[in-house]
Formats: sequence, structure tokens, C-alpha cells
Amino acid sequence: MREKLLSMIEKNSRMEVSELAVILGVEEETVTKELKALEEEGIICGYHTMIDWDKVDKDKVMALIEVNVTPQRGRGFDEIAERIYQYPEVTSTYLMSGGFDLMVIIEGKTLKEVSMFVTEKLATIEEVSGTATHFILKKYKDHGTVLEKKKKDTREAVIL
Repeated sequence: MREKLLSMIEKNSRMEVSELAVILGVEEETVTKELKALEEEGIICGYHTMIDWDKVDKDKVMALIEVNVTPQRGRGFDEIAERIYQYPEVTSTYLMSGGFDLMVIIEGKTLKEVSMFVTEKLATIEEVSGTATHFILKKYKDHGTVLEKKKKDTREAVIL
């Protein structure tokens, strides 16, 4: 039941407890207790609303920044990642394999603001040995949700 419950609320965190109970075939009280336990165990870390900011009259620039770091003995990657994710501009931080060590996603109001973050804050961290910044131009799918549905062609066929 736990995995199914998690999968359901991951797709739609606004599902009512009563609806979850019916789908899972259990009592509402069971679902409420399980959700509380999942929160207390730190498995459910928060409930978020996904917004397509391109449809809102607000300027927002997002960037993916690949970061190479030199971890210090006894401190590893975790301490450096923690230092980076403390900045308010940072929305996500991941340890990854491949050519770079960390993936940092940030938001800013302008391209200049994002570039200033990289040059003045990120690149000045002693353990950071290199970065590669990629600006997100358009989101097609985010957190499993397609943001821009294909418009149905409503034109009528013309036969000559």
C-alpha cells in the first residue's frame, strides 16, 4: 500500500484522503495514519504546486549549472553541496556521475543575475574547480507533467 500511496500523491498531492482510501481499498483513518508516518520518517518531504511560469506575467530565468569540485578529506561532497544549496537562488542540487560532480539548478530574474551568481558566489567557493552553465529556454515536461499540450487541429479537410 505504501508505494502505491506514494505514487498517487507524487502525481497529485491534492487528492483527498477519502479518494485515496477508496482507490487503495482501506479506511480513511488508515490513509491519514500512513501519511503522517511517511512525513515523520522524512519520506514525504513536502507538498509542492507545479506552475508554468511561462504563462504568468513574471520574468524568471532558470539555469542548470554543472559544477566540478575538489572534495576535502573527511568532508566529501555533502558539505560542499550543503554550502551551495543554502543560497536562496538555488532550487535543486544533485550529486551526479559523469563529467561533473554536482548539478545545481537556480532561478533569477535576469540572465545577468544568474551569471553574477555563478561568478560571485559559486565560482568563489574554494572547492569549486569549474562550472558549465546552461540556460533553460523552455520546459516541455516537468516532474512527469507535460506543460504544453498539443493543440488539436480543428481545420476541415478540403477536397478539390
